[in-house]
Amino acid sequence: MGILKEFQAFALKGNVVDMAVGIVIGGAFGTIVKSLVSDVIMPPIGLLIGGIDFSQLAWQLKPATVNTPAVTINYGAFLNNIIAFLIVAWALFLVIKGMNKIRERFETKEEAAPAAPPADVQLLTEIRDLLKSRGA
Repeated sequence: MGILKEFQAFALKGNVVDMAVGIVIGGAFGTIVKSLVSDVIMPPIGLLIGGIDFSQLAWQLKPATVNTPAVTINYGAFLNNIIAFLIVAWALFLVIKGMNKIRERFETKEEAAPAAPPADVQLLTEIRDLLKSRGA
């Protein structure tokens, strides 16, 4: 029973729950971005290039036979995934940048007090001020 209580304490910590929520939301966000790339961004680009469906672009290594499907390298799907990755990375960059700005705004920065001048500099300053006051 001791190990179950330890696991329960670990699993119910705030950080683990926050991480789980982040993973679920991130998965949903990734699905949305993948659909955005495949269904919204790439079709017009393919149309502009000449009616190309990027998801179907592939290099055929071995043609299909009656019993086996063709062996292909699906570089079109890979391009779609690269674009989806770049969109997700850009979105995360913007979120983290925004969080850092908010954090900086609410943190109180302690201004460092200027260091006192060394004793010899202070003594020389006093001598200069005395000489000025005497008119010399």
